Amino acid sequence: ESLTSLTPEDQIIVTGLYTPGRGEITSLDAGNIDDILNNAGVSLVNFYADWCRFSQMLHPIFEEASNIVREEYPDATQVVFARVDCDQHSDIAQRYRISKYPTLKLFRNGMMMKREYRGQRSVTAIADFIRQQKVDPIKEIENLEEISTVDRSRRTIIGYFEKRDSANYRTYEKVANILRDDCVFLAAFGDVSKPERFSGDNIIYKPMGENAPDMVYMGSLTNFDLSYAWTQDKCVPLVREITFENGEELTEEGIPFLILFHQKDDTDSLEKFQQEVARQLISEKGSINFLHADCDKFRHPLLHIQKTPADCPVIAIDSFRHMYVFPEFSDLAVPGKLRQFVLDLHSGKLHREFHHGPDPTDSTPGQEENIEVASSPPESSFQKLAPSETRYTILRDRDEL
Repeated sequence: ESLTSLTPEDQIIVTGLYTPGRGEITSLDAGNIDDILNNAGVSLVNFYADWCRFSQMLHPIFEEASNIVREEYPDATQVVFARVDCDQHSDIAQRYRISKYPTLKLFRNGMMMKREYRGQRSVTAIADFIRQQKVDPIKEIENLEEISTVDRSRRTIIGYFEKRDSANYRTYEKVANILRDDCVFLAAFGDVSKPERFSGDNIIYKPMGENAPDMVYMGSLTNFDLSYAWTQDKCVPLVREITFENGEELTEEGIPFLILFHQKDDTDSLEKFQQEVARQLISEKGSINFLHADCDKFRHPLLHIQKTPADCPVIAIDSFRHMYVFPEFSDLAVPGKLRQFVLDLHSGKLHREFHHGPDPTDSTPGQEENIEVASSPPESSFQKLAPSETRYTILRDRDEL
């Protein structure tokens, strides 16, 4: 076949002038995943399946975004775009709890971030997202007087270092990069920080609230695991606020919600709720999400349980199948009552009692079981905040409570 009979594109391919416009997308497998992710400052990984049409639509966009980002960050250890074929590597998909395709997960120095990419699936949006991730999360303090103007409505970590080029600061940087969405990070160096370095470099935490006292980190400044654990404990509250912005990611963690609905300016009931959660439920941290929500914003879930903002504060559980209401907010003060409410969810008692009335007790032996069947509990409201099926292929292999 002569060259002239071919299309211009085919001529280019045949004559060897064609270079595919594919981005440098690294395919990850069990043999290379840890090495590649651990050695990259930021990695964006596309977990996909070939049969999923949303995955197919994303491929060219992801590659084009990779091309743009590679031009801006040519050093391959700064930013990596990678992908995992979840059908071929189901072990990796399970390791990262992939529950929908495609899922774009962000990693920093090999550690997976809780917040995945959920923005627009466009070249510009993905490239912008990576640029935001490359912005230094640490703001340098030029004068210690700046500390007095710190925004006390946000959690703040401040590091005082002799030198920027030090192992202590490198560890601090790594921690700040991972927790950048949860805390404000500040740092002072050299002469500026000297008055705060009477016993060497140090890190302090400024909690929210005008008069809350500072807390000092007492561990090794070069030990990443210790520094990260301490900072995460300070920056990620036990009781988090649920908003429409983070609802999807919280829902996707796949564990039920224990929610306090309160008026925005009612910090008193929030404080009581936080205290009782810390006192009674710390051991349940992995099996239920402790949240608080603005009554006015979340009117709809309240209506679901026959409540209105006027009834707030209200405590409820959403199991992603049903919603259950804690009897009275004042019962929060009864020792162990909130804990029992959560344990009754796990044991199935809340579900049973809603369908069949109260469980028989020892005080009523032999009582005829002619109890009227209670009506079914309200359906979950928060399940509706889960990922949209018009953007993802949802995998249906999770047990619901």
